[in-house]
Amino acid sequence: MMTDRAQDRELWGRELGAAAKLVDSATDVTLVAHVHPDADALGSALALGLALRRRGAAVWVSFGAPAQTPDSLRGLDVADLIVPPDQVPERPELLVAVDTGSRSRLGCLSGRVDTASAVLVIDHHATNERFGTHHLVDPGAEATVVLVLELLDALEVGLDEPMARCLYAGLVTDTSCFRRAAPGTHVLAARLLAAGADPNAIARELLDTHPFGWLAMLGAVLGRARLEPAAARGLGLVHTTVLLADVADLRDEEVGSVVDLVRTASEAEVAAVLKETGPDRWSVSLRARQRLDVSAAAAELGGGGHRLAAGFAAEGTAEDVLGALRAALHRAPTV
Repeated sequence: MMTDRAQDRELWGRELGAAAKLVDSATDVTLVAHVHPDADALGSALALGLALRRRGAAVWVSFGAPAQTPDSLRGLDVADLIVPPDQVPERPELLVAVDTGSRSRLGCLSGRVDTASAVLVIDHHATNERFGTHHLVDPGAEATVVLVLELLDALEVGLDEPMARCLYAGLVTDTSCFRRAAPGTHVLAARLLAAGADPNAIARELLDTHPFGWLAMLGAVLGRARLEPAAARGLGLVHTTVLLADVADLRDEEVGSVVDLVRTASEAEVAAVLKETGPDRWSVSLRARQRLDVSAAAAELGGGGHRLAAGFAAEGTAEDVLGALRAALHRAPTV
């Protein structure tokens, strides 16, 4: 399944062929996702890992943080491929970094980029820094799992239910439940369903299951939401903060879900959620409806992402961070 690429088709074909040859010849493969992996990152790593394990390769899947696999994603690891960072080979034969725009996003595993014999980067972020020896990078792809499926097809790997489940998990989440999906993406989803992926079970586990404490956290966080109609080039900004005190005993998934509620404010083009990670330290999630490129604002502030979904890390008071964000959004291009 090929997406509508702006890049040269012949070049893409060469890169896909080189990646397939590299993966096909590897006898041990380490697949790494970005820190705090989402379904696209971990689904991509596990789907490719399952295929390579079936072909006889030794496979490790890991990520730099947190210490445990997010609860909502544990059901994807049916073959126990995920290992903690200290069990990742020091000098991988092949390192595959998935859904990761820069080596810094690998956290404590970023050093493996230097020690690996070869590094394949598979990603769909427009801000990807192409830090590998080989690349499958397409900002036009809706999710990294789309590119992984193309690689599996190039390797002539038949899909089974566990692989299809991993790929569908990445697809449904990164397209916001197919709200941002192209026609071909629905065809791809149909293929995954035919291979055995259960859409109801996957969506329920990933998106529709939260502990009771999530409700209290939402009450506090949404009560702090503020609307700034003049911000974001006059298109409107809605924002709130998630404090450490709000999220005691809650999972990363619960914190990550806040931005999807804040962005529903009809008066704002851009939604921002500032998540406290330490004293005067924040992780910021950005979402845009359709008219502003938030990846440009995120990149200006040291982060990255997609045109409609991006993020960055920052230090200072919440108002310091918001001030810098307002300025960056004022300079961000419109569509």
